[in-house]
Amino acid sequence: MPSPPVKSLSRNEPLSRKESVREVQRLHPPAVRAMHWINAAAIFIMIGSGWKIYNDDVILGWLHFPDFLIIGKWAQHGLQWHFFGMWIFVLNGLAYLSYGIATGRFRRKLLPVSPRELLQTIGDALRFRLTHDDLTHYNAVQKIMYLGVMLVGVVIVMSGLALWKPVQLSELAALFGSFQIIRIVHFLCMAAIVTFLVVHIALALLVPQTILAMLTGGPVVAAGDDLAPGAQARPLR
Repeated sequence: MPSPPVKSLSRNEPLSRKESVREVQRLHPPAVRAMHWINAAAIFIMIGSGWKIYNDDVILGWLHFPDFLIIGKWAQHGLQWHFFGMWIFVLNGLAYLSYGIATGRFRRKLLPVSPRELLQTIGDALRFRLTHDDLTHYNAVQKIMYLGVMLVGVVIVMSGLALWKPVQLSELAALFGSFQIIRIVHFLCMAAIVTFLVVHIALALLVPQTILAMLTGGPVVAAGDDLAPGAQARPLR
């Protein structure tokens, strides 16, 4: 039998006897919000510096990133910025993955993903009927996007390490094949992340309360139910 919807709590609503026993928290706890914005800064640094590195040895002859989009005046500066962003991205990513798995946040928010739900979500989007009023629940397309970008994040780190230390990490580099293939994989992962960011930012601008929730924490919900499918969240009064 499915669990009943979890009601979010406003500041002015007194806790019931049952609710007073249970711990309550924001939809996005402080740790999640901090890691989200740290990751955003790290990705910005890595993309801008990565484009500088790319410009010095292009893969596609027709593609050259303009100077106002890159970070680093010289190639060495771009590499230094890239390594700086890389360590922030890796350490913060490990912390985020550990937190999401240990707390069950990923399991509650991103799983399961059913083909039926995915087709229904795509159909709603094509008919312009897709809404995102419930901040506590991700639709099937959002789940796949977030799971996919996490997988891409793992691959881009692996390919980046293989590019950085191809001799010391020769076994890792061998998984990709040649050095040029590693570069192409790294470039395609970057393109996938940029595409995700464009969609992510566009959706956030269409639903501004998602940005506010990531800044303030969003509505108050019962701990452990913040990500339960079907939970109905109301903005704090």
